Amino acid sequence: MVFRFLLYPFALLYGAGVWGRNLLFDCKILSSERFPVPVICVGNLEAGGTGKTPMIEYLIRLLKDKYRIATLSRGYKRKSKGYVLADKDSTPALIGDESYQIKRRYPDVTVAVDKNRCRAIHNLLKLPEDVRPQVILLDDALQHLSVQPSFSILMTNYNRLYYKDKLLPVGRLRESKRGVRRANIVVVGKCSRSLTPTDCRVIEKEMKLSAHQELFFSIISYRSPEGVFPDKCSPLALEHIRRDDEILLLTGIACPKPLVEKIKTYSDRVKAVSFPDHHDFTKRDIRKIHAELLRMKSDRSLMLCTEKDAARLRANPHVPDEWKTRLYAVPIRMEFMFDRGKQLDGHILRHILPVGKSLRQ
Repeated sequence: MVFRFLLYPFALLYGAGVWGRNLLFDCKILSSERFPVPVICVGNLEAGGTGKTPMIEYLIRLLKDKYRIATLSRGYKRKSKGYVLADKDSTPALIGDESYQIKRRYPDVTVAVDKNRCRAIHNLLKLPEDVRPQVILLDDALQHLSVQPSFSILMTNYNRLYYKDKLLPVGRLRESKRGVRRANIVVVGKCSRSLTPTDCRVIEKEMKLSAHQELFFSIISYRSPEGVFPDKCSPLALEHIRRDDEILLLTGIACPKPLVEKIKTYSDRVKAVSFPDHHDFTKRDIRKIHAELLRMKSDRSLMLCTEKDAARLRANPHVPDEWKTRLYAVPIRMEFMFDRGKQLDGHILRHILPVGKSLRQ
């Protein structure tokens, strides 16, 4: 507690710097560019762990059969520089694990990475007409004010709501809570399934959103595990896991607790090994994990990980062959509570319609 108190002066300095930068954009001293296609930004005020990637994938599923879609992100922790347009041979090292995950799951979607979002959008709009995107999804770009999105979705974690948080480094906020004003829609992600409409009204009251902003609540749905090395793994369903099955659960994400709790509802023998978000597994890490695996005595022992971790492990040269028959990723999907998904879909589609041209008209 004392250490946290000592960080407050640094939080004030950080907040002043962010406020000054935002003011330069507000006063038009720094320019912000708008583009001739719908640009939907998915971002947050906190540093990580709010469910931006599941939201991007939700939008892809909503739009991909109607429009040519491109996703654009920084490509966090990639080894490459500048603008990169992904193809079927792109690796996590080239485009980042989240972009790799999206390209692998949705190969027909254009995926690009670039720290300079304006440059990347210009490059995307220079693509040949038959592949040029009609809608661009910006991942983690709420603070990139050089791009003026046509629609913004702000994500916040139910277990750490932005209005209860503090600025870095005291808390996890990247900017002041006033940043929520730039959002058209706020989505509370990773909610408990026991959340009631009364609970939601309390949160909505505390957020004090503007009249034009709408609030939605979402949960994470866990799907049947998929082999990280699919040609070597047999099919597996979560409901087929037995209470006495030994499970080694690997996570390199910001908030592993919900997944750990979910897997523990299937097995009483779960060993969770957690690493930092976007962790690049080293040879030493692999040895440590393998030692845990060797301690498991059951011939039905399994290894589970997240899709983001699967992206890194699939390309990791140190992964033993022994893992390849028992290592599965647990896919997730975002679902909206209280049957409000169609309402959110309507907001997105009505926004796009005046600008984008449907491919299925």
